[in-house]
Amino acid sequence: MVKIKGWQVLAIGNSLTPKDWNLKGAIFLSLDAQAELNYRILDHLPYDSFVRKSVGYLFAIQHGAKKIFDADDRGEVIDGDLGKHFDVELVGEDARQEPILQYSHENPNRTVVNPYIHFGQRSVWPRGLPLENVGEINHEEYYTEVFGGKQFIQQGISNGLPDVDSVYYSTRKTTFEPFDIRFDEHSPKVALPQGMMVPVNSFNTLYHSSAFWGLMLPVSVSSMASDVIRGYWGQRLLWELGGYVAVYPPTVHRYDRVEAYPFSDEKDLHINVGRLIKFLLAWRSNKHRFFETILDLSFVMAEQGFWTELDVKFTAAWLQDLLMVGYQQPRLMSLELDRPRATIGHGDRKEFVPRKLPSVHLGVEEIGTVSSEIGNLIKWRKNFGNVVLIMFCNGPVERTALEWRLLYGRIFKTVVILSSRKNSDLYVQEAKLDHIYK
Repeated sequence: MVKIKGWQVLAIGNSLTPKDWNLKGAIFLSLDAQAELNYRILDHLPYDSFVRKSVGYLFAIQHGAKKIFDADDRGEVIDGDLGKHFDVELVGEDARQEPILQYSHENPNRTVVNPYIHFGQRSVWPRGLPLENVGEINHEEYYTEVFGGKQFIQQGISNGLPDVDSVYYSTRKTTFEPFDIRFDEHSPKVALPQGMMVPVNSFNTLYHSSAFWGLMLPVSVSSMASDVIRGYWGQRLLWELGGYVAVYPPTVHRYDRVEAYPFSDEKDLHINVGRLIKFLLAWRSNKHRFFETILDLSFVMAEQGFWTELDVKFTAAWLQDLLMVGYQQPRLMSLELDRPRATIGHGDRKEFVPRKLPSVHLGVEEIGTVSSEIGNLIKWRKNFGNVVLIMFCNGPVERTALEWRLLYGRIFKTVVILSSRKNSDLYVQEAKLDHIYK
């Protein structure tokens, strides 16, 4: 990372960072160095969490950053060039001003998409995608286009270990071999229209200055949910500025350390993310300044239980710190969310058919026959889509329940899993087999 020309690496320490941590070419902010900055957010940050990166964002903004690449410590930039796919410049001579493919807004009930399909991986899904949307594996019938220049948040795809959740990680691999999943680097970037969202993470994401306010990582949710909730929160607020999120081909290779993802750390994410998306789409504000709008949304999100009062106070401190370090809050733009959507004409439809790259499905390499069978799930669903499947698990449910629900949930309307022991986390109900048959 430190070898990338034109960029300054900033590393943020927490209580788990070794005291003598050092990297030539990087600026390191230890806990002691962070305390000397006197930011208001320091009063609200835990000492042992990656959310202390919020200190680093403020430090970078204070020292003149015009764009911030948000990354983690296991990623390696492909070819050492962030500009190969990202739009590092949005204005000026170096800006690429060509139109960008955009997901179609024709279906008003479609509120979230899995971008991995667009980049060649139909059976992989990102952390933060509602599990009820995992079964949507068809590629787009067509796209539309949007002018470039306002993709203020740019989400990159990661090869190797992409950003996947604990459900995917624990059900797609039966060996101790690390994941090495590849995406199509030649797939074009794709933008999200107003009214449609995509999971955004803190592992491979470029923020332009117009979206620096959206870097705040909430503190009252689990660490595995913090950046995803930030991403949905930021996307909704971005619409207030006329901006949007775009997803880019792989720019980073993340290495799989073959460590189990704790499902409990993501529990609040899986429970709330679908409800959060519906809430954000319906939310409206009558505030006249952007930072007031941000505070308004943060307060209502606490009322709705998506985070707590801690994050309302944290948001206020964050916005005060932004102003203190010299950040100019963007101007609100008139929204068109409640206006009838424009009709998509035949000439507006842009075709792109993604490649089908090898993947892993329930521990089986998805090539040849398996790949075609995954495609047949949609056909099977036409026959079983109104059928409820009831299954009884004799053995341990921790792995089996997830596999069954993910596999059969793509075909049947609902999958009910019963066992001799109840498991609330996995929605497994207690039952006796002989009684069920009766």
